[in-house]
Formats: sequence, structure tokens, C-alpha cells
Amino acid sequence: MNRLARTPLDYEQLVEAIGDAIVVSDASGAINLWNPAAERLFGFTQTEALGNSLDLIIPERLRERHWAGYRKTMASGETRYGHDVLRVHAVHKDRRALSIAFTVGLLRGPQREDTGIVAVIRDETQSFTEKRNLLKRLAECEGNMALSPRGDGRA
Repeated sequence: MNRLARTPLDYEQLVEAIGDAIVVSDASGAINLWNPAAERLFGFTQTEALGNSLDLIIPERLRERHWAGYRKTMASGETRYGHDVLRVHAVHKDRRALSIAFTVGLLRGPQREDTGIVAVIRDETQSFTEKRNLLKRLAECEGNMALSPRGDGRA
């Protein structure tokens, strides 16, 4: 038998201890759970985040697309990002850009009505930047090869 099934689990302790950011928002997009990892990732304290819109961390240029997807998910009761990882840009409190990856789950009330969304979020800013720099370098190398008289990168 699974040990967790025999031992009462303190879900609050789990949410506090986990290294990934956990953000829960209600059907309207207001934040109602913000764990310490979310605080570290985005820079906003729990007090600053709770009750505020997810716009707190969404770049202004992406908000329209975000909210269209959010409303569609709440209306349909379905998301493909329960298993597929979504990678998007976000904003830190100090306004610097972040690259994040996350999955989402729909939360349901007692009558199985959709009441909100939980997102488990990880910072991928460093790996995103490294990949972008490698792709830029690769494009430069390919450009140099195309410019060489022999087409093979040699003069």
C-alpha cells in the first residue's frame, strides 16, 4: 500500500514546501493562492498577490490572448495544458521579463462546477536565454558558411 494513503497529508505544508510556484486563481482570474515559490519567482509577496488579477504577472502585450484562453478554458471545462507544458513570457515585480513553463488544472466545486485554475510554474528564463543565444550563434555560423566562396565556410 502507498505510504501516503496511510498517512494523513498536510496539503498546506505540501504547497508551502514544493519548489515550483503554485498559483490558484478563481473563475474571474483573481489570485487566491500564492505559495512561497511563486513569491521567489515573481517577486510579489503573498499579501501583494492575493486578490489581484493574474495581470500582475502577464506582460501587457500578451494579456488579450491570455484572457481569451482563460475564458475558453473556464467555459469549456477543458484544458490541454493539464499534461502538455505551456511555455510563455511573464513579468517579475521589478518589470524584468521571465520565461516560464507550467501546467494547469481545473478546480471544481461540490456540484462539479468549474471554480478556478491551479498552475504549477517553473522558471525557464536561463534555459530560454541560453537556447536563444545558441540559435542566434547557429544562424550566424550558417550565414558565414553561405557567404564563403566555396559554400563550405572556407575561404
